Amino acid sequence: MDSIEASDFHELASVSEPRVAPGGERVAYVRTVPEDDEEYEATVYVAPVGGGESRRFTVREGEDAAPRWSPSGDRLAFTSTRGEGDRSQLWVVPADGGEARQVTSVVGGVAAPVWSPDGSRVAFVQQVAPDDREAGRDRWVDEEYEPAEPDPRVVDRTVYRAEGRYLDRKRPQVYVVDVDEAGAVAADEERARAAVTRVTDVEADHFSPTWADAETLYFGRQVPREGEADADDAIRIEIRRCDPAEPGDGELVTRDEGWGGFVRAASDGRVAYFHTPEERSTLQQTEVRVYDPASDETRTPTAGVDRTMAYHSVLEWGADEERLYVTTPDEGSVVLRRFPWDADDGDGAPDPSTVVAGEGMDVDAAHVGRDVLAYTASEWDHPGDVFVSTPGGGEGNRLTRVNADVLDGVAVPQPEALRFESGGHEIQGWLLTPPDADGASPLVVNVHGGPHIMWSDSGTMWHEFQSLASAGYAVFFCNPRGSAGYGAAFMQAIEGDWGDVTGADVLAGVDHVTDSGAVDASNVFLTGGSFGGYLTAWLAATSDRFDATVAQRGVYDLLGFYGSTDIAYHLVEGDFGTDPWDDPAFLWEHSPVAHADDIDAPTLVLHAENDFRVPVDGAEFLFRALRKTGTDTRFVRYPREGHELSRSGEPCHVVDRIERIRRWFDGYSDHHDAPPALGRAPDAGLSAGDDDEPEGN
Repeated sequence: MDSIEASDFHELASVSEPRVAPGGERVAYVRTVPEDDEEYEATVYVAPVGGGESRRFTVREGEDAAPRWSPSGDRLAFTSTRGEGDRSQLWVVPADGGEARQVTSVVGGVAAPVWSPDGSRVAFVQQVAPDDREAGRDRWVDEEYEPAEPDPRVVDRTVYRAEGRYLDRKRPQVYVVDVDEAGAVAADEERARAAVTRVTDVEADHFSPTWADAETLYFGRQVPREGEADADDAIRIEIRRCDPAEPGDGELVTRDEGWGGFVRAASDGRVAYFHTPEERSTLQQTEVRVYDPASDETRTPTAGVDRTMAYHSVLEWGADEERLYVTTPDEGSVVLRRFPWDADDGDGAPDPSTVVAGEGMDVDAAHVGRDVLAYTASEWDHPGDVFVSTPGGGEGNRLTRVNADVLDGVAVPQPEALRFESGGHEIQGWLLTPPDADGASPLVVNVHGGPHIMWSDSGTMWHEFQSLASAGYAVFFCNPRGSAGYGAAFMQAIEGDWGDVTGADVLAGVDHVTDSGAVDASNVFLTGGSFGGYLTAWLAATSDRFDATVAQRGVYDLLGFYGSTDIAYHLVEGDFGTDPWDDPAFLWEHSPVAHADDIDAPTLVLHAENDFRVPVDGAEFLFRALRKTGTDTRFVRYPREGHELSRSGEPCHVVDRIERIRRWFDGYSDHHDAPPALGRAPDAGLSAGDDDEPEGN
C-alpha cells in the first residue's frame, strides 16, 4: 500500500470559512489547493446540506476568500485577487449562479466583509496610509496602480512590520460600500468611487465591523493605556458605534482589555468580544465578554470554564441571539462550545454539556445558521473537511471528502494517545508509528510553538507527521506544561522558565515512548518550530538525548527577539516578567544561544527571511555560534516566506522544508542507508532540487 510523501502536499486540498446560506439548505466554503510551485488556487465551493456533490461556485482566477451570503440568500459576496492587481477586492455573484461582478477597486484591499441586515451594503476593512486617504485611493484606484517602495523607509511606530510585510504608515480603517450603487467597477469609476464611504479616519488600528441594524455599525479600535500615547504597546480596545450615513469617530460603547480581532453585535446592541487581562497578558487565558448597553453591565459567560477562548478565533451569536458559540482547546481536541450570553462568573472544570461539536477533532472555523451549524475540522485520518450539525449539537454529518482521490489506497496510521507523568503533572501526547513498521523505529520528537498553543492528533501538522511516518520514523508529540487546553495553572507553569519546565515534560515523554518496543531508543531526533525551535536548541544544549536536531524559525536570543519581533515582545514581558534593560543577564541565561557551546548534536537551522514574528537574526546568531563551536550544521533560508511557512508558504518551500528535515535525520539514522546531508550536494535527494542520486539515498 502507498504511503504519504512530502511531495503529496501539491495534491492536498484544504477547506476553510464555511458559511450557511440563510435558508439552511447549503454551505459555501473555500477550497484551497497548490496551483504550482509558488501559488495556490483558492475558489468558493457550495455543498448541499442534504447530501450530494459540492460544486465550484467561482472561477479559477486569483485567490478567493471570505464567502458571505446576503441576508435574503439571493447573492454571495466574496473577496478575490483576480484581475491585474494582487489586491483583494469585493465581488458579488447571484446565488443561483452567473457571472460575478466586481464591487470595489480600493488601494488597501478588502478584508472582513459583512452584509448590512437589509442587504444593501457591505462593511469591510482595508489597510491604508494617510496619503491614500488624502488622494481618495481608499475609495477607488486603477487596478494597475502600484505604490512606490519607500526609500528610505521611515519608521515611527513600535510595531512597524507584521505578517511578512512592512506597514509603511498603513492602518486598518472601516468602510462601507453600497453594493447596488457601486455598479460595475470596470465600467463606471465615478459610480464605484461614490458608492464607498470611509467610516473611520483616525490614526488607529480598527477591526471587526459588525452590524446591529441597518443604521448602526459597531467596530473595534486599538487604543493606548491610560495616560500613554502608544497603542502598539497596549492590549486596550474600544468598541464604538456609528451610523455609516454619518461617518466619523462614532460613539464610545465600552472600553476593555484585549488583543482585539473580534466584535460581534446582536440586533439590540449587545456586543460580544474577547477579553484578556493586561497584566502579564501572555500568561492569561482569554474570556468572552458581553456588554449590554441597556443595563450598562458587562458579563463574562465563559468564566466558569477553565479554558482559553480565542483559539482559532471563532465567536458567533446563535440565530436566537441568546447564545454564543466559541472554539476552545480542550485536552487534545479543539471543540466548539455554546454559552448563554447572560451567564456570568463561575468556576470549576469545563462543563461537557457546553460542547456542540469537535470531540476528537480540531475545529478551525464555524458558522451558525438558524437550523444548521457548519464547521471545518480535521481528524486523525484526514486533514480537514466541512461538517454540519444542529446548533444544539449532536452527531456531525461530513459534507465533503476533498482529499478522497489523494488518500484512496494510501496507508494513514492512527496516532496512539498517551498519558504520562512529569514533575507530578499528567501530560498528554501521541505516538505515530510507520504504517509498515517491522520492529523498533527511529524516533522524531516534534515540539509545538506558542508556547501557549495545543496540539491534537490532527490539525495543521497532519501531512508533515504522516510523511515522516511514511519515511520510517515514529513521531512523538505532546502538550507539555505551558500549553493551552488544560487550564490556567497548567498554561502558567512555565512562568519565567521556558526551557527546563517544558523540556522536562518532553524528555519524560521520550522516556515513556522509548520504553515501548515500537521505538529504537538509540536513534532519537528532535525538531520544532517557533517556541518549538527554542526548545529544540535548549534541549540540544542541556541534554545528550538526541542524535541530531532541526531547529526551525526559533527564538534563540531573547534580547534580540525582543527588539526585532512584531508584537511578540509581549511574550518576554509577560512570560518572563522583565525586559532587556531591567534584567539582561536573566534573559541571556534563558536564551538557547547562550549555551550553544554545549550543543554537540548535528543541527540543521531552518528559517524564513521575511519572518517578522521571529526574525531571522536569531537563526543567524545560532548558526554562527554552531559554526564557531565546531558543531555540524547547515543554515537554510527561505526567501519571500514569513512565519507561516510550514502552513501557507509557497508549495515548493513547504515540501522542501519537510524533505530537508527527513534528509537531515536520515544521515544520522541507523535505519536509513544515507550519508549525512553535509556530505552531499545541498539539493541532492530533494524533489524540488537537482536529484542525480538513486532514490533512497
